[in-house]
Amino acid sequence: MSYLETLKNIFINDGRYMYIIKGLGFSVGVTIFAAFIGLVVGIILALFRLSRFYPLKKFEHLNEEIKKFNPLELFALLYVDLVRGTPAVVQLMILANIVFVGALRDTPVFIVAGLAFGLNSAAYVAEIIRAGIQGLDKGQMEAAKALGMPYRLAMKEIIIPQAIKKILPTLVSEFITLLKETSIVGFIGGVDLLRSANIITSQTYRGVEPLLAVGFIYLVLTSLFTKFMRVVEKGMRKSD
Repeated sequence: MSYLETLKNIFINDGRYMYIIKGLGFSVGVTIFAAFIGLVVGIILALFRLSRFYPLKKFEHLNEEIKKFNPLELFALLYVDLVRGTPAVVQLMILANIVFVGALRDTPVFIVAGLAFGLNSAAYVAEIIRAGIQGLDKGQMEAAKALGMPYRLAMKEIIIPQAIKKILPTLVSEFITLLKETSIVGFIGGVDLLRSANIITSQTYRGVEPLLAVGFIYLVLTSLFTKFMRVVEKGMRKSD
């Protein structure tokens, strides 16, 4: 049997290529869903870290340190430290086996995985956005205030647009990492690209070819995404 016939037997016979196609759809879908959640929650957490919400400052009898207590900043800080300090696979297992139980047991694996990876990514996105905003020249905000712009309007019109340009490469790296992280979704029964390779291996007793095929697909996906974002980044620089 020639090697081409061997490859045909591995991927074509009995329609085994469909496992990879379905796994590809699952991995890309979970990544897009998780990226959306990560971006939205990450922006909220970053704004919490940068907020000036001091509910105790009106109590004059308290000392200055207590007056500067910011519960939003504390919440965001604890969230980021907790998520970054534990493995993604542990968070995935906790969500699947502790949170989504009882009446929520029938929740699709796609939703559970998307939420788990999205909430994990949010911690990293929040720090990226916070660093981007704080890395801007303080004169930007001072100039906005001098023009009479309120804090929220200055953040929306001046600070955040410039921060996005600055953090875009790092943000792209985070989303590429997110795509590769979805390969652990097999722990909760999801059939992603890696899981599809394992299924083909169990049926054909060939472990190398399915893994190489899946690795090649990941490489193509990350390359295409990187190239697309470079085009976007180049377009944004034209407005500088």
